[in-house]
Amino acid sequence: MTHAPFAALDTTLPAPVLVVEDEPLLQQRLRAVLLQLGYAHDALVFAASLAQARACLAAQPVALALVDLQLPDGSGRELIEQLRADDPGLGILVVSAWSSEDAILGALRAGATGYVLKERDDIEVSLSIRSVLRGGAPIDPFIARRILELLPAPAVAAPVHEQGEALSEREGQILRLVADGLSNREIAEQLFLSRYTVESHVKRIYRKLAVSSRTGAVRAARERGVIG
Repeated sequence: MTHAPFAALDTTLPAPVLVVEDEPLLQQRLRAVLLQLGYAHDALVFAASLAQARACLAAQPVALALVDLQLPDGSGRELIEQLRADDPGLGILVVSAWSSEDAILGALRAGATGYVLKERDDIEVSLSIRSVLRGGAPIDPFIARRILELLPAPAVAAPVHEQGEALSEREGQILRLVADGLSNREIAEQLFLSRYTVESHVKRIYRKLAVSSRTGAVRAARERGVIG
C-alpha cells in the first residue's frame, strides 16, 4: 500500500524538473522521491554544477527546480537569482546541508520558494516538494526557527479558556486549521508534522477546552475568543 505522502498529485505535474546537485547518492535519492510523486524518468533533468544547470536552461525552460547551494563551481544562490529573473512564478526549492543564517536568508532573498535540509527523510522532502507544487512556500522547521529568532518577539498574551489553562501557540495553530475543516493528515502535511503528533495536540486541545469532538472544540474556542 502506497504511503500517503508519496501518492501522486491529482493535478498534472509541471515538467521538466531541474535538479541541481553534485552528490550522486543525493541525486539518486531525489530521483526516487520525484518518481514516487508521479514524475516520469524523462521529465527529470539533472545537473551537477552551475555550468551544467545553465546549459540545461539554455536548451529548455523548466517548470520546477530543486537546487543545492554548495556546488563545485559556485553557489546555487546565483542560479536561483537567474531562475527567478527568468520566471517570477517558478517553484524553486533549496535542498541543502547548509543551515547558516547567511545561506538561509541569502537563498530566500535570491528568490527561493522554500528551503529543506538534506538531513530530512524522504517523506519530509516529498512533502516540501508537494507544497511547492501546490503554490506553497515550505520552510524546514529548523530553518523556520532560525528565521523566527531574527524577529522581535510579539507582545501577545496566549489565549486561555475559562479555567485559565492556556493553549500553546502550536495548539492554537492546529485548532485554527481544524476550524478550516482540515483533517489530521492534512494538518500534518501542512505543518510538516507526523499525523501522530497532530493527534496528540488535538487530544490536548479537547482536554483543555473540556470537549470531546472537533465541532465542540471549534465552538468552544470561538465562544472563548481563542479563534475568530
